[in-house]
Amino acid sequence: MNTTHYRIEKDSMGEVKVPEHALYGAQTARAVENFPLSGLALPPEFIRALGLIKHAAAHANHTLKLLDKDKCDAISNAALEVAKGKHIHEFPLDVFQTGSGTSTNMNANEVIAHLAKKATGIAIHPNDHVNMSQSSNDVIPSAIHVSSSLMLHEKLLPALKHIQQVLHDKAKSLEGITKTGRTHLMDAMPVRFDQELRAYQAQLADCEMRIRATLPRLNQLAIGGTAVGTGINADPQFGPLVAKELASETKIDFTSSENYFVQMSSQDTAVELSGQLKVLAVTLTKIANDLRWMNSGPLAGLSEISLPDLQPGSSIMPGKVNPVIPEAVCMICAQVIGNDLTITMGGQAGNFQLNVMLPVIAYNILQNIRLLSNACTVLADKAIQGFTVNTQHIKMALDKNPILVTALNRVIGYEQGAAIAKRAYKEHRGVKEVALEMTDLSSEELDKLLDPKKLTEGGVGE
Repeated sequence: MNTTHYRIEKDSMGEVKVPEHALYGAQTARAVENFPLSGLALPPEFIRALGLIKHAAAHANHTLKLLDKDKCDAISNAALEVAKGKHIHEFPLDVFQTGSGTSTNMNANEVIAHLAKKATGIAIHPNDHVNMSQSSNDVIPSAIHVSSSLMLHEKLLPALKHIQQVLHDKAKSLEGITKTGRTHLMDAMPVRFDQELRAYQAQLADCEMRIRATLPRLNQLAIGGTAVGTGINADPQFGPLVAKELASETKIDFTSSENYFVQMSSQDTAVELSGQLKVLAVTLTKIANDLRWMNSGPLAGLSEISLPDLQPGSSIMPGKVNPVIPEAVCMICAQVIGNDLTITMGGQAGNFQLNVMLPVIAYNILQNIRLLSNACTVLADKAIQGFTVNTQHIKMALDKNPILVTALNRVIGYEQGAAIAKRAYKEHRGVKEVALEMTDLSSEELDKLLDPKKLTEGGVGE
């Protein structure tokens, strides 16, 4: 039974019922009623960005002598409360709403106006004061950029640094341990564990570089373009002043865009960033799957490593332990890659002067940043850092690897090498043993030519 009490508020369309204790007003209440679609709300990071933008806008308007100091301070203080997440429950709107995000912008305007008036007694209007010199059409694209940049700086980039460091340290601890390489999942020439792990580290460093390369465009903001990009109802200095205040508040180099039309009519930078995040998801999938394969067994698989035992792996098979962290990471990466398609489709919805899929772009790109940040940290701390190498099993497999005969090609030729490999494989014998019977090479010569560790160092050997 619904026991919610309501108050009556008015907007340009007339009266509407608003929950009695809600900080939001009529336009938010209408949107709550209009969009009961998914139960998914825009994430706290996006609301934080909205609060920061409203704070910066108030100071810009005061600098331009459009807003007196008392109103500026009242709006600024309330907006910073929102930015700190103190009133997150007052932002109930569904992601799937008007494509401009107008409902969410008005949600912020109403909550901040209510808080400001409650704290000071000053009459603060959501549109005339909190939204002064702004439009949803420049605020929401700016919030996408601000929230994404903040999350990259505070979460994903540090997480990428962390997993690279863990891989570096693990590679150093495993230097010199040689294993069977694999191409097509089939035995190939030897590689060292440190070479394999440093390849992962280099992939992730490239991912970090790609993401950082997007930041100069991500840090350009639409704010100041107002309704269609012309800056109607805003002083030409408003956008630059807002960007300057945001930069001061966040220590990130936000700037006012040189072309508001681009920032408002397209979401090309969000699509670009999403693509870089997708590359990271592909990289993490490769690393996670390699760990799963190396961990497979313990008897009938590769059994090259043992991942940390974290939880029972089966409800029916006692003693079974599964590679749960790599599996979870692979699922995260699948979600990120799927979200990238949504963001791409959203980016195509730039109709004339406005993109009309802004909320769903915001939701998915922030989810991707959060998921990948967590995936990097958990994969580093709960899988890579703690795995152990099954050296005896690796040596046994390496000694019997018939592909080692490749090292003899330059001495005996490909055809004779192939014959030795086939015989060694068929008779379950080592290459050296068979080569002693089928060539004139001495045991000492074969030891030099077939030394697995030397074979990982490139060149043609001695």
